[in-house]
Amino acid sequence: MKQIAVITGASSGMGREFALQLSAWQTFDEYWVIARRAERLEALAQELRVPVRVIALDLTDADALAHYGNLLETAKPNVGLLANISGFGKFGRYDQIPLEDSMKMIDLNCKALVAMTDLTLPYMKRGAKIVNLDSLSAFQPVPYLNTYAATKAFVLSYTRSLGRELKPRGIRVMSVNPGWVKTEFFDHAEQTSSTAVTYFNRLYEAKDVIATALKHLYKTKKEISIHGLPVRNQVRLVKLLPHSLVMRIWLHQQKHDKE
Repeated sequence: MKQIAVITGASSGMGREFALQLSAWQTFDEYWVIARRAERLEALAQELRVPVRVIALDLTDADALAHYGNLLETAKPNVGLLANISGFGKFGRYDQIPLEDSMKMIDLNCKALVAMTDLTLPYMKRGAKIVNLDSLSAFQPVPYLNTYAATKAFVLSYTRSLGRELKPRGIRVMSVNPGWVKTEFFDHAEQTSSTAVTYFNRLYEAKDVIATALKHLYKTKKEISIHGLPVRNQVRLVKLLPHSLVMRIWLHQQKHDKE
């Protein structure tokens, strides 16, 4: 039976980097790469030395999810790895972000991730792995990024509890919780406001975050992968401090002290 890896959000950023680095850690018969932009996926396929199935889907569309389920039912593959990398965020005060954008964040970051996981799990065997791209914002409330941060808090809770449920099946589940990363995330996030969030203490490279994530996935038993000592320290700190103080510090950094 053909063993495949399924990677969403593979057209750019972290998803693309995940596809590029995965072969250094595990051999698969085929990658299924999923994103909206078919031309970006085709370009990625040309860079990979693994057979690639390009699947252009908008995962916020229920019909697209049904189509993915049909592909699995027809192919009946052995899915050795599912990487849920798709997601986006928007900067701004609650009334600066259109309701449609907020609903799409929930649809893609949460609902699509759960749907992809539930659809794929029947085709996963002992030793398979699930990776969910999360965020540092999962650990704290983040004004002016509040819906996005809330979706990532959901992803963290879902990932950790699902990992316990799947432990008897021998399926590993891990979240990747980076800080700020140089990707197209900012191009989309700043469409709603270019002034709401302006302080980015450190910007990491996608290739470095993914390298750490894959190392943690294949060499450790971590349920959460965090790249960079400063980010790990921040996670430790926000667990100890009252969230009211954490938000006050964040607002000061973003020059919203008087609001």
